[in-house]
Amino acid sequence: MTDQETTKQDAPRSASKHDATRGETYEAGLNVRREVLGAAHVDRSLGAVTEFSRPIQELVTEYCWGAVWTDDGIDRRTRSLLNLVMLTALNRSHELGVHVRGAIRNGVTISEIQATLMQTAIYVGVPAALESFRVAEAKLDEMKAAGEL
Repeated sequence: MTDQETTKQDAPRSASKHDATRGETYEAGLNVRREVLGAAHVDRSLGAVTEFSRPIQELVTEYCWGAVWTDDGIDRRTRSLLNLVMLTALNRSHELGVHVRGAIRNGVTISEIQATLMQTAIYVGVPAALESFRVAEAKLDEMKAAGEL
Protein backbone atom coordinates (compact mmCIF):
# COMPACT_ATOMS: atom_id res chain seq x y z
CA MET A 1 0.00 0.00 0.00
CA THR A 2 1.38 3.42 -0.93
CA ASP A 3 1.40 6.43 1.37
CA GLN A 4 -1.25 8.01 -0.82
CA GLU A 5 -3.53 4.96 -0.51
CA THR A 6 -3.00 4.83 3.24
CA THR A 7 -3.84 8.51 3.62
CA LYS A 8 -6.93 8.17 1.44
CA GLN A 9 -8.08 5.06 3.31
CA ASP A 10 -7.43 6.53 6.76
CA ALA A 11 -8.92 9.95 6.02
CA PRO A 12 -12.16 10.49 7.94
CA ARG A 13 -15.22 10.64 5.75
CA SER A 14 -17.49 13.59 6.17
CA ALA A 15 -21.03 12.61 7.05
CA SER A 16 -23.62 13.13 4.37
CA LYS A 17 -27.24 12.28 3.91
CA HIS A 18 -26.05 9.33 1.83
CA ASP A 19 -24.65 7.87 5.06
CA ALA A 20 -28.07 7.90 6.71
CA THR A 21 -29.75 4.64 7.50
CA ARG A 22 -33.00 3.77 5.76
CA GLY A 23 -34.82 4.51 9.02
CA GLU A 24 -33.23 7.94 9.28
CA THR A 25 -34.11 8.71 5.66
CA TYR A 26 -37.69 7.54 6.27
CA GLU A 27 -37.98 9.74 9.38
CA ALA A 28 -36.54 12.75 7.52
CA GLY A 29 -39.03 12.06 4.73
CA LEU A 30 -41.90 11.81 7.16
CA ASN A 31 -40.96 15.19 8.64
CA VAL A 32 -40.74 16.89 5.23
CA ARG A 33 -43.94 15.22 4.05
CA ARG A 34 -45.75 16.60 7.12
CA GLU A 35 -44.24 20.07 6.65
CA VAL A 36 -45.22 20.26 2.99
CA LEU A 37 -48.58 18.48 2.93
CA GLY A 38 -49.71 19.03 6.50
CA ALA A 39 -49.77 16.57 9.37
CA ALA A 40 -53.51 15.89 9.00
CA HIS A 41 -53.14 14.80 5.37
CA VAL A 42 -50.12 12.60 6.12
CA ASP A 43 -51.78 11.05 9.16
CA ARG A 44 -54.90 10.25 7.06
CA SER A 45 -52.75 8.72 4.32
CA LEU A 46 -50.69 6.62 6.69
CA GLY A 47 -53.76 5.72 8.74
CA ALA A 48 -55.33 4.21 5.64
CA VAL A 49 -52.31 2.00 4.88
CA THR A 50 -53.06 -1.67 4.47
CA GLU A 51 -50.61 -4.53 4.45
CA PHE A 52 -50.90 -4.45 0.65
CA SER A 53 -50.22 -0.70 0.32
CA ARG A 54 -47.57 -0.45 3.06
CA PRO A 55 -44.58 -1.03 0.72
CA ILE A 56 -45.51 1.83 -1.62
CA GLN A 57 -46.18 4.24 1.26
CA GLU A 58 -42.81 3.38 2.79
CA LEU A 59 -41.07 3.81 -0.58
CA VAL A 60 -42.71 7.19 -1.18
CA THR A 61 -41.86 8.43 2.30
CA GLU A 62 -38.28 7.20 2.25
CA TYR A 63 -37.22 7.98 -1.30
CA CYS A 64 -39.53 10.70 -2.58
CA TRP A 65 -39.73 12.71 0.62
CA GLY A 66 -36.64 11.49 2.48
CA ALA A 67 -34.04 11.30 -0.28
CA VAL A 68 -35.28 13.78 -2.90
CA TRP A 69 -37.26 16.45 -1.04
CA THR A 70 -34.52 16.79 1.61
CA ASP A 71 -31.89 17.53 -1.03
CA ASP A 72 -30.93 21.21 -0.96
CA GLY A 73 -30.21 21.45 -4.70
CA ILE A 74 -33.67 22.91 -5.33
CA ASP A 75 -35.76 24.90 -2.87
CA ARG A 76 -39.21 23.70 -1.86
CA ARG A 77 -41.07 26.41 -3.77
CA THR A 78 -39.40 25.34 -7.00
CA ARG A 79 -40.05 21.65 -6.26
CA SER A 80 -43.71 22.46 -5.73
CA LEU A 81 -43.97 24.31 -9.02
CA LEU A 82 -42.21 21.48 -10.83
CA ASN A 83 -44.62 18.98 -9.28
CA LEU A 84 -47.63 20.97 -10.50
CA VAL A 85 -46.23 20.92 -14.03
CA MET A 86 -45.32 17.23 -13.98
CA LEU A 87 -48.60 16.13 -12.43
CA THR A 88 -50.48 18.14 -15.05
CA ALA A 89 -48.44 16.49 -17.79
CA LEU A 90 -49.16 13.07 -16.30
CA ASN A 91 -52.85 13.89 -15.74
CA ARG A 92 -52.69 12.88 -12.08
CA SER A 93 -55.53 14.98 -10.67
CA HIS A 94 -55.62 13.57 -7.15
CA GLU A 95 -51.90 14.10 -6.62
CA LEU A 96 -52.14 17.55 -8.22
CA GLY A 97 -54.68 18.59 -5.59
CA VAL A 98 -52.40 17.34 -2.84
CA HIS A 99 -49.48 19.31 -4.27
CA VAL A 100 -51.51 22.51 -4.71
CA ARG A 101 -51.85 22.49 -0.92
CA GLY A 102 -48.13 21.74 -0.63
CA ALA A 103 -47.27 24.58 -2.99
CA ILE A 104 -49.24 27.07 -0.91
CA ARG A 105 -47.56 25.76 2.26
CA ASN A 106 -44.19 26.21 0.49
CA GLY A 107 -44.87 29.88 -0.21
CA VAL A 108 -46.16 29.66 -3.79
CA THR A 109 -48.85 32.27 -4.47
CA ILE A 110 -52.18 31.62 -6.13
CA SER A 111 -51.12 33.79 -9.07
CA GLU A 112 -47.92 31.72 -9.43
CA ILE A 113 -49.99 28.52 -9.49
CA GLN A 114 -52.22 30.08 -12.14
CA ALA A 115 -49.22 31.20 -14.24
CA THR A 116 -47.61 27.76 -13.89
CA LEU A 117 -50.78 26.04 -15.10
CA MET A 118 -51.05 28.50 -17.99
CA GLN A 119 -47.52 27.50 -18.99
CA THR A 120 -48.61 23.86 -19.01
CA ALA A 121 -51.41 24.69 -21.43
CA ILE A 122 -48.82 25.62 -24.04
CA TYR A 123 -46.28 22.86 -23.45
CA VAL A 124 -48.44 20.01 -22.16
CA GLY A 125 -51.80 20.71 -23.75
CA VAL A 126 -54.98 22.64 -23.12
CA PRO A 127 -57.12 19.66 -21.98
CA ALA A 128 -54.59 18.75 -19.29
CA ALA A 129 -54.30 22.36 -18.16
CA LEU A 130 -58.09 22.76 -18.03
CA GLU A 131 -58.36 19.75 -15.73
CA SER A 132 -55.53 21.06 -13.57
CA PHE A 133 -57.23 24.46 -13.28
CA ARG A 134 -60.42 22.70 -12.11
CA VAL A 135 -58.54 20.62 -9.56
CA ALA A 136 -56.44 23.54 -8.31
CA GLU A 137 -59.46 25.84 -7.97
CA ALA A 138 -61.40 23.21 -6.03
CA LYS A 139 -58.44 22.64 -3.70
CA LEU A 140 -57.92 26.37 -3.18
CA ASP A 141 -61.66 26.81 -2.43
CA GLU A 142 -61.43 23.93 0.07
CA MET A 143 -58.43 25.56 1.71
CA LYS A 144 -60.22 28.94 1.90
CA ALA A 145 -63.26 27.32 3.50
CA ALA A 146 -61.00 25.61 6.05
CA GLY A 147 -59.25 28.90 6.85
CA GLU A 148 -55.94 27.72 5.39
CA LEU A 149 -55.74 30.70 3.02
